[in-house]
Amino acid sequence: MSFQQGLSGLNAASRNLDVIGNNVANSNTVGAKASRAEFADIYATSLYGAGAQYNGIGVTVAAITQQFTQGDISTTNSALDLAINGQGFFRMSDGGEVTYTRNGQFQLDRDGYLVNAQGARLTGYPADANGRVTTGVPTELRLQTGDVAPKATTSGAMTVNLDARADDADPAQPFDIADGTSYNGATSIAVYDSQGAEHTVAVYFRKASANTWEAYAAADGTRVGAAGDPPLATFSFDSSGRLSSTSSTSLSVDIPVSTAVSASGTITVPFDLSKITQFGSAFSVSQLSQDGYAAGRLSGFSIASDGTVVARYTNGQTLAQGRVVLVNFTNPQGLQPLGGNQWAETADSGPPMTGSPGAGSLGVIQSGALEQSNVDLTAELVNMITAQRVYQANAQTIRTQDQVMQTIVNLR
Repeated sequence: MSFQQGLSGLNAASRNLDVIGNNVANSNTVGAKASRAEFADIYATSLYGAGAQYNGIGVTVAAITQQFTQGDISTTNSALDLAINGQGFFRMSDGGEVTYTRNGQFQLDRDGYLVNAQGARLTGYPADANGRVTTGVPTELRLQTGDVAPKATTSGAMTVNLDARADDADPAQPFDIADGTSYNGATSIAVYDSQGAEHTVAVYFRKASANTWEAYAAADGTRVGAAGDPPLATFSFDSSGRLSSTSSTSLSVDIPVSTAVSASGTITVPFDLSKITQFGSAFSVSQLSQDGYAAGRLSGFSIASDGTVVARYTNGQTLAQGRVVLVNFTNPQGLQPLGGNQWAETADSGPPMTGSPGAGSLGVIQSGALEQSNVDLTAELVNMITAQRVYQANAQTIRTQDQVMQTIVNLR
């Protein structure tokens, strides 16, 4: 009599219960993937194979495979929590050892690196000082937490509408920034010098005659030029209210600064006024822009769906500091589990295919979210009951074999 079939069934059922128990234990583990035991029957073979008259000799666990299906995504309060919606893995580096994970629970360490709970560093494409991401070989992502340097204003633009219905200015009344009746409309904009100090430029519009306007300016409350000087620009409009071909399209303002950034101790800011109009409606400003900004302190980070890590500063500026990469494999089930929600590349998995999130078959990244375990707890509990019954049934076959053996031994 052979006990092999029942014994192999007990071993297989026991390993199946181990797999189910591991799934249940990790049903609340972020980024964990469920496993399943896959079984194969066993037949005794000879040189010519097993004949039809031979029965099987048991069962074996052929493989324990992980199921890389998408887990549910839940939101969190941390912008550095990342969830992958789709295929792919985060690429981690720990002292040069590269591993892969679906667990996106990251935080900044004291050196500015994005790390997981085990201290492994998240990798991605770096960005230069101007925020341009350089694709190529992934490196450990390090975020700069210092201030952003100021940028001096080099140009600006204004889009305004001048009221065609306005009365012509009295030629006997010269322009005076303190006299609101000497001009028909004004607007102001903040500009910055090379040290980030803010200066206010005000532009005043005065109707000289029909379809002709003059522009004056003041810097930090002081008129640019002396009283009695000609206007800084003159605008002429055609019958449709558009600038004529002979009209000025720009206005250049010289701004005195306390710290000299040029030989004259001034900065010069040209303003594009090519979109100025003269329609029969009230004076209005639809656009004010300039390209400078003051120094700013870091106020936080955000991560876009393509993995770009963007730093936000108190001066309203944003700067890309890198891009998280994702990695996929031809056969993810060939990856070797390392524990700690990490996997390693093997010959069975194939080489890693690295790219930006959203490119090709790679999924996108959702910031402030985490991918939960894909374990179906209800299904696992049902599988546990089934595995328990299988274990009991195999134990019963051993018991029956023992009874038959005992009967034979008792024959006289």
